[in-house]
Amino acid sequence: MLLEGKKALVFGVVNDRSIAYGVAEQLRKHGAKLGLSYAADPIKKRIEPIAEQLGADFIVPCNVSEDEQIDACADFVKEQWGDVDIIIHSIAYANREDLKGRFIDTSREGFKVALDVSSYSLVALARAFEPLINTNGSVITMSYYGSGKVIANYNAMGVAKAALESCVRYLAVDLGHKGVRVNAISAGPVKTMAASAISGFKSILSTIEEKAPLHRNTTIQDVGKAALYLASDLASGTTGETLFVDSGYNIMGV
Repeated sequence: MLLEGKKALVFGVVNDRSIAYGVAEQLRKHGAKLGLSYAADPIKKRIEPIAEQLGADFIVPCNVSEDEQIDACADFVKEQWGDVDIIIHSIAYANREDLKGRFIDTSREGFKVALDVSSYSLVALARAFEPLINTNGSVITMSYYGSGKVIANYNAMGVAKAALESCVRYLAVDLGHKGVRVNAISAGPVKTMAASAISGFKSILSTIEEKAPLHRNTTIQDVGKAALYLASDLASGTTGETLFVDSGYNIMGV
């Protein structure tokens, strides 16, 4: 049990195919107490049975685009647990029209939305929960290869993920004084609800199977196990990093 007695707050579970679900499942298997967030009431109905299945202590509303909800979430967690050891940030969003065609056509508003929800939300959560995160705690977010390479139709989300990885490095410095580690996992493409919004996503999956060293796509279990490592004392000296979990695709050249 790598996480016995630890308290893990997971943002981003939408259904049992979510990357966040795969992470929560692995953390729970290794002894962590779980709290799950949901962004809006329609999602709450889907989260309730998942929370019960995973044995979560609670579910809490948190629309990360609203500071008031983030602060209320932190207050709720303080009431329920008093403190927290692990925060999982598995949240990303861009308007569907900004996930196809040319990046140059991204609207100003679409750019703001992608950066706010997908990148700034990590900063906002880290700030709100800083007083609650225990010494040697762990903050983990989810990135993607498109942060550093051009992926067709990823567009505004690629820029948002680049910003997210930079946020990881700066937050690692800000929170490092109390031993809190901040890292990102760059997961390979996974068939999730969010990924379905990306035009041509099926062709990306086919390319990974063909060209990645392991010749298979990434699963939510793969990502969950990597998150377990980063959340545990096994990664006690690792912070500010982006860990690739993509069947090795990122190492390939032409």
